[in-house]
Amino acid sequence: MKPHLEVVAGILWHDGNYLAVQRPEGAPMAGWWEFPGGKVEQDESRDTALVREFQEELALTPTDFTYWQEREHEYEAFVVHIHFYHIHHYSGELTMVENQQFQWVDPCQSASLDFLPADVGIVESLHSHHHES
Repeated sequence: MKPHLEVVAGILWHDGNYLAVQRPEGAPMAGWWEFPGGKVEQDESRDTALVREFQEELALTPTDFTYWQEREHEYEAFVVHIHFYHIHHYSGELTMVENQQFQWVDPCQSASLDFLPADVGIVESLHSHHHES
């Protein structure tokens, strides 16, 4: 059995665009783009994990967010189970704590960044349903 990772990821909205973050050099799968988030620790709720990861990675505190959907993706070494949230409001000043690259993406444009395989389906939904968000 491959290990299963429970992960939360947030789709952070600002003026109709969403935030994409590039994985920093030295990280596993460096250079790929993803939605900010990370592993859910033992005994931690998913909501708590989402807020903690945003504070650790981006110095932001999500204050209004809704659970959207989950996806499972099998990589070579493990299976990742990602719970995606839409984040509508947050406090704090966006800061790339790990000096990662970031980009605000307009879902009305075609998707051009190389997202992690686990995120591609989510990106496609955002871009095909942008008028509904």
